Formats: sequence, C-alpha cells, structure tokens
Amino acid sequence: MALIPCQVLRAAILLSYLSVLCHYKAIEMPAHQTYGGSWKFLTFIDLFVVTMFWTLYIYDRELVYPKLLDNFIPPWLNHGMHTTVLPFILIEMRTTHHHYPSRTCGIATVCSFSICYILWMCWVHHITGMWVYPLLEYISPGAKIVFFIIVTVIINMFYILGEKLNSYIWEAEKSDELRDKGPKMD
Repeated sequence: MALIPCQVLRAAILLSYLSVLCHYKAIEMPAHQTYGGSWKFLTFIDLFVVTMFWTLYIYDRELVYPKLLDNFIPPWLNHGMHTTVLPFILIEMRTTHHHYPSRTCGIATVCSFSICYILWMCWVHHITGMWVYPLLEYISPGAKIVFFIIVTVIINMFYILGEKLNSYIWEAEKSDELRDKGPKMD
C-alpha cells in the first residue's frame, strides 16, 4: 500500500509534463513528428537517472538539458522529473520489501532492458538524425560503444546496491521482530 502515493505523484508529474509538451506542441524538432516523440525525454531507471542527469547537468547543461527546453519545461517540472524521484526511491525502499529474483536473472533483466533502451536510442537517431540525449552528438562511434558498456555496468551496480540495501533494511527489521517476539526473561 505504501507504493500508491508514490505512484500517484509520479503519474501526476508525468501527466503535467505531457500536458505542457502538448500545450506547447513540444519543441519544433523532426523527432517529435516521427519515432520517439515526447517519450524520448523520459527514462525508467530512476536512481541512475538522478545521478547521471545531475552529474552531466553540473558538468555541462547543454549535454542533457539544453537551455532551449526552459521555454517549454519550467524548472519545477524539471525537478519533478529529475530530483523528486530520489526521495521517493528512498521512501519506497524503506516502506516496501521487494523480493528480488536470483542475481543472475536480475542482472540479465537489467542488461536486457539496457540493451533495448540503447537500441531504441540508436533507432531514433537512425530515423531522425538526432540523438535522444545531446551528449551522444559529441562522442565518436567507438566512444559511444564504450560509453554504453560503462553505463550498463553502472546500472547493474545500482541494481546490486538496491538489492543489498533492501536485504540489509528488511533483514535487520526481521531480526528485530524475532528478538521482540522471543521469550522475555524478567
């Protein structure tokens, strides 16, 4: 039940974002008329997004969030997509015990998702001539391959970190409950 408020807020933020894009007819770019559309600005690996977005934003804003977008996406909505996700991840981790699959299955799933996402980004570039993330415009094809491999490894590290934190939080709580239920010696 703890997930419902988090999911409702995420849905509200997403709907706000989409309504802004629809109202302003997004950005006049060919990609918005073909593959990817407004969805190309969304991503689904939350913790990785927070980390990578703000790291690149601080380094060089134009690589991930060009100033042109300020005309269409207000700062509060940018924070709604790239900042407020973090507290909700932490709240969800503390309030919801996730049952992870085997490590092999989990990593295979994360790698499959990463590969599909990378292929989708390449497809959008192939069709539109534009990269989903402006950062990719500036690196060579060989460097892109290395970048995609490094990103996939980092995403897997976040997955393992989440698995370990989930286990630590919920195993500690389980042992506290067992200790409290045990025989009391007065």
